[in-house]
Amino acid sequence: MSTRYDTIGRTYTATRRADPRVEAQIRDALGDVRRVVNIGGGTGSYETAGPVIAAVDPSPVMLTQRPAGSAPAARAVAEHLPFPDRSFDAALAIFTIHHWSDWRAGIAEVQRVAGRIVILTWDPAIQDHFWLTREYLPEALTDEQFVDVTFPELDAALGGIRVEPVPVPADCQDGFFAAYWARPEAYLDPTVRAGISCCSLLDQDLVEARIAKLADDLTSGAWDERHPGLRDEASLDVGYRLVVSA
Repeated sequence: MSTRYDTIGRTYTATRRADPRVEAQIRDALGDVRRVVNIGGGTGSYETAGPVIAAVDPSPVMLTQRPAGSAPAARAVAEHLPFPDRSFDAALAIFTIHHWSDWRAGIAEVQRVAGRIVILTWDPAIQDHFWLTREYLPEALTDEQFVDVTFPELDAALGGIRVEPVPVPADCQDGFFAAYWARPEAYLDPTVRAGISCCSLLDQDLVEARIAKLADDLTSGAWDERHPGLRDEASLDVGYRLVVSA
């Protein structure tokens, strides 16, 4: 994961920042906890959702971009956390579990050091219906580089979970994979794609070819013909889910 984000993370803060509506949902899920650790915290997005007092991330490139005043951060992975048992009331894991080398070991470690766990991830079954994966880049859901963690597996590992849909606003400020569902032209921008892990980690010749097809469809009007009215929607369920441990 460090190698991945040492590359992906070079321009990360150009497009990746907390969206206030997503952050508000994370804040509600955390509740009134007082001590939060951010696992895979990187540049510190979403840490204002709760009282984050520590963070870990394996990538020095990401850690050096944390803003002044951020919580202290250590270079570490979820599977080996440098904290004593029950150091925290809760843990955040935002868009990170799919990168863990052993997600079950990571979950066990997070449970060791924290109480409640709040995970922001996605449901592949829903994202399979997203136009970018369905029409242009299905490999984003099938490539073996990305760990597919199912909700029944998380339920078993965490001893019970609550799953909340996270609707994505049309003007989402965080440039994650499906954030631009109503702004397809954004995917033509290499800087936007650089901040999206699957776009950066998939074979770049393949990605360039698929994005070229998207560009052609936007120019010809074919994309808009297939998706009438989509640009006018205020928000959309594109498969993102907040998983909260019982």
